[in-house]
Amino acid sequence: MNNVPDSTHDSTLARAAAKVKRHVLPLVVVMFIVNYIDRVNIGFVRSHLETDLGIGAAAYGLGAGLFFVGYALFEVPSNMLLQRYGARAWLTRIMFTWGAAAMAMAFVRGETSFYVLRFILGAAEAGFFPGIIYYFTQWLPANERGKAMAIFLSGSAIASVISGPVSGALLHVSGMGLHGWQWMFLIEGFASIVLCGFVWFWLQSHPNQAKWLSAEEKAVLTVTIAEEQRAREAAQVIKPSMFKLLADRQIALFCFIYFSIALTIYGATFWLPSMIRKMGSLGDFQVGLLNSIPWIISIVAMYGFAALAGKWKFQQAWVAATLVIAAFGMFMSTTGGPVFAFVAICFAAIGFKAASALFWPIPQSYLDARIAAAVIALINSIGNLGGFVAPTAFGFLEQTTGSIEGGLYGLAITSLVAAVVIFFARTSPGRDTPNSLSGKREIVAQAHPSENTQALNPGPSGAAV
Repeated sequence: MNNVPDSTHDSTLARAAAKVKRHVLPLVVVMFIVNYIDRVNIGFVRSHLETDLGIGAAAYGLGAGLFFVGYALFEVPSNMLLQRYGARAWLTRIMFTWGAAAMAMAFVRGETSFYVLRFILGAAEAGFFPGIIYYFTQWLPANERGKAMAIFLSGSAIASVISGPVSGALLHVSGMGLHGWQWMFLIEGFASIVLCGFVWFWLQSHPNQAKWLSAEEKAVLTVTIAEEQRAREAAQVIKPSMFKLLADRQIALFCFIYFSIALTIYGATFWLPSMIRKMGSLGDFQVGLLNSIPWIISIVAMYGFAALAGKWKFQQAWVAATLVIAAFGMFMSTTGGPVFAFVAICFAAIGFKAASALFWPIPQSYLDARIAAAVIALINSIGNLGGFVAPTAFGFLEQTTGSIEGGLYGLAITSLVAAVVIFFARTSPGRDTPNSLSGKREIVAQAHPSENTQALNPGPSGAAV
């Protein structure tokens, strides 16, 4: 690329990145919307599960949280297989199995089957989110990935907006001896299975396979991403042993920060419909509509904070600011009646959803691309255990004390601690510190010479091997 004028290179790269975003982002956003609905629609049927099956608050909280145990256990292996088989094949597999598991939720018969199917649903979905993040590292240069992530993450907010009205409407479906909540699971799960066909025919695993990119655009995009990888290697911050890497202080900080964010997100997600029901005599559709409001606000906040962070570049400070907003909103939700609590949660949503979008560019900038998939999966899986802790704790508190106030205090405190911890996380590669591993300046290629050339030259699967 040294023979290509910088202006020509930059314009070609910008054109290629724009094409990638137009081709890939709409589909992955829809995938995330469907994924998120299947994950959180359980919140809208809590009262129905209690009435029809006798599943109480504690059992509901535990079952809602077990999803994330299955997710965490299978996420790293899933992403390693994604690298082996390619993004198109593996993401299609993920979508099919999670759709089938989501449909199976319609046949829950009691607490045990509820626990088992929620665990299976988590295992089926494992690898989707970090797989998409890894996919971006293979298709977009570093300066474009933050914007792409903001758009992708908006899928969860959009899903939260539409899941309420859609799920509320489906709860009124009846027929064939099935309850409305059963039809909701069947229809929303089947949508995932239908979508997996589009994924197979629309996505490619690597830019070299994209017929909609010109030869010049493919070359510029591939070389640029490879050069960014070499720059990270030159910094020699990533260590050859995966076990040592996972013990790195920076990785531990990333895991804790994302755990704190996920704790708040899922605490609100799984309990918000129940909080709304306390505002008055509301039907399922009305609850769904009101449930959409915090997420509509959060979409605007995500884009607004992403724009501010792009203009005034201090990523840790922006993450910290949004975490403080989340903490304040959660604390204020304990100080008034149901309507005031709902308004406070709307304010908190500005913070915790924006924090999620602003967080991911930090570990992305720090990690070596050849092991980024596994480490991002680790951060996401450990962080998402917040999705197990929050609903489980809330369910236990409500059943034993009749209130979730203590849980809301806990979310506020955790967010404040994370707002401080984020300033200790590095945003770019650098020399080893005395506290990071052994201080040795080794690179991955020295430990795995067979990966030296393959890492920058995708194999048949299209993923770094």
